[in-house]
Amino acid sequence: MANYDQFAAAVSELSGGKNVVLLDDIGYPSVYVKIPKGKISELIKGGTENVHPAFSVDGVEKAAFYYSKYQNIIMNNRAYSLAHRDPAVSLNWDAARKACEAKGAGFHLSTMAEWAYIALWCRKNGTMPRGNNSYGRDHIYTHEHGEEASKDSAKTGRTFTGSGPVTWNHNGQIDGICDLNGNVWEWNSGMRLVDGEIQIIPYNNAALGAECQQNNESTLWKAIKADGTLADPKTSGTLKWDWKDGKIQLTDKEVAYKTDQGNGGEYKSMTLADSLTAPELAKILLLYPDEPDGDYGGDYHWVNTVGERLPICGGGWNHGASAGVFSVHLHNPRSAVDWGIGFRSAFVDL
Repeated sequence: MANYDQFAAAVSELSGGKNVVLLDDIGYPSVYVKIPKGKISELIKGGTENVHPAFSVDGVEKAAFYYSKYQNIIMNNRAYSLAHRDPAVSLNWDAARKACEAKGAGFHLSTMAEWAYIALWCRKNGTMPRGNNSYGRDHIYTHEHGEEASKDSAKTGRTFTGSGPVTWNHNGQIDGICDLNGNVWEWNSGMRLVDGEIQIIPYNNAALGAECQQNNESTLWKAIKADGTLADPKTSGTLKWDWKDGKIQLTDKEVAYKTDQGNGGEYKSMTLADSLTAPELAKILLLYPDEPDGDYGGDYHWVNTVGERLPICGGGWNHGASAGVFSVHLHNPRSAVDWGIGFRSAFVDL
């Protein structure tokens, strides 16, 4: 690409080296934010000294992963992270994944492990991002707004990527990840619900991209036992999400609520089944709050306990307080297409 060196140098200089420009397999650039390796103890109270699983790919510990600074667009059938664009929407999970993997080795649809690390980092560091969650504005700080990219009836819908203030960035700085709260929902990989059972691709192996099978029948999917160890799906005593007494409940029992209907509530209000203690793995993947009744910005979780459901995160332009980095929605099948659902690519050095 012409003037690539100048573009990359400018991005690096303006961000103090925290943003990088990566080229795909046809030489087109995208802007990514470098996320350095961190320990669980740095994220949650009482956490172990283990490195967060977002930094473990195929048995190799990574010094960093690289996260799209902007919600992605699609050109040349590939995903791109660029400023002041109308984010791509109305594509299903497999299409989003394909657009990311088409960029070349190391590029992948962002994973739940990566999203969870960033969300926990924001909360720990006091930089829970605001965003376009109220028709172009933040629902509380209504003076904060982005530049309109589309309309929802007579109101603003999507805003152009990165067009909001720095308070809409994950670290409150110009070098941060933009628009994690609202604007459009974002597909993520490496996690799903199947009839309420929580299943993951272990560690951050979903970052392997096309090398990691994530179809419905893949044997790479693992369930989580109550002690945090992994097991084959449908093993007795694995963690599930159920709907009980008007709240999402983390349980290791059989799912009682088996109605094909999405239900949701504040993440902090999630409950535990009797005698169950949430393992650390659940807390660091946003499966159960690390501080029940803590402040998670009013962010919601949603579940559907029938069939396969894949995660979208962050909320949309009309979700108000329920949108944010702890907002995780597991109601949609992988085939879902909606004008409010987009995605991001990420990168690891393989």
